Amino acid sequence: MVTIQLDIAQTIGIAAVLLVVGEFIKKRVGVLSRYFIPGPIIGGLVFSLIALVGHQANWFTFQFYDTMRAFLLLVFFTTIGFSASFELLKKGGVGVALFLAAAVGLVVLQNALGAGLATMLGVHPLIGVAAGSVSLTGGHGTSAAFGPLLEQAGAAGALPAAIAAATYGLVAGCVIGGPLGTLLMRRNGLHASGVDGAKQTAVGTGTLAAKMPGTAPLARSGSNDTVMYASILIAVSIGAGTVLVNWLKDMGVTLPSYLGPMLVAALVRNIIDWRNGELPLGQFEVVGSVSLAFFLAMALMSMKLWELAEVAGPLLVILVAQTALMFGFAYFVTFRLMGRDYDAAVIAAGHCGFGMGATPNAMANMQAFTAVNGPSVKAFFVIPLVGSLFIDFFNAVVITGFMNYLK
Repeated sequence: MVTIQLDIAQTIGIAAVLLVVGEFIKKRVGVLSRYFIPGPIIGGLVFSLIALVGHQANWFTFQFYDTMRAFLLLVFFTTIGFSASFELLKKGGVGVALFLAAAVGLVVLQNALGAGLATMLGVHPLIGVAAGSVSLTGGHGTSAAFGPLLEQAGAAGALPAAIAAATYGLVAGCVIGGPLGTLLMRRNGLHASGVDGAKQTAVGTGTLAAKMPGTAPLARSGSNDTVMYASILIAVSIGAGTVLVNWLKDMGVTLPSYLGPMLVAALVRNIIDWRNGELPLGQFEVVGSVSLAFFLAMALMSMKLWELAEVAGPLLVILVAQTALMFGFAYFVTFRLMGRDYDAAVIAAGHCGFGMGATPNAMANMQAFTAVNGPSVKAFFVIPLVGSLFIDFFNAVVITGFMNYLK
């Protein structure tokens, strides 16, 4: 078998090509766009299928430059840290805090259920975590970030399992959301409050902070000084975060490399909020999106699909159980916690997309549901705020705790 070695320039170059290929395929295959499958996932999967053919036929295998991928992981989680504004959480009110509590509770249950079932089915418990909040609440980005870490901790096949579970979750979350909301409406005799639908706006990820009162003002998006300011904040947070991780390691406390920069970035964000300083949130979003896109492509192109066969059966069992958990949690917990009214039913329907896939899936669930049953301003405020600014931060912390306990 021929081993094809790729240096840093070649690895990045192939990843860039795969980004274009993924978007090209996504635009021409309607089902991929309908369920918000990311372009980098599509392009990377195409390459990994080629690698699978080469491996199974004993023709060729690839060896990539992985150091760049590790750095992109640090950059991505640092931008996640900058989104964790606790001043903004306070401004969002009780509804935001309650839904965040529900979302974090689901994260814990997803990992506990996944790890427990994996152990019962005779596979590594971290495979269950890969099919838990890593892939479901976390989505493809978190799957690609944590998959290799789970494999390093002993869970062979965790990366392809997480990617497969994330793809399943995108579809399943959209499938169960509408029926759940309809069931809650009928059983509780609920109706829309009659708020003018024109006032209902679905706020996209990364833009909500600019619309919220009391947040630190945005820096001018187009200036070179602002781009440099964002770059400096990210670089300093990464550097200080890695120093923190190394210092804690010397003290006997082991943390993943990404957690230090993320925590430092969160601290910097909240200090700037407290002093009412300027934050280059638009630049953070761009840097985070670019680093995540290249990271996803690199992670998927290096994925060993042949390792998925060993865990495919248990993975399917776990995912079916996770779907039942999501439906039951939204019905019995999210709906009741959010007030047992029409807004709560819409939020519960959105939580199915949110907890099984991603914020865009939640928005799609709620848009389809409210188009028939009436608007819900509260739902379209609460879910994007938690999804775009908070859940990735808390999810990473919870996953890290499970990894340290189970590895």
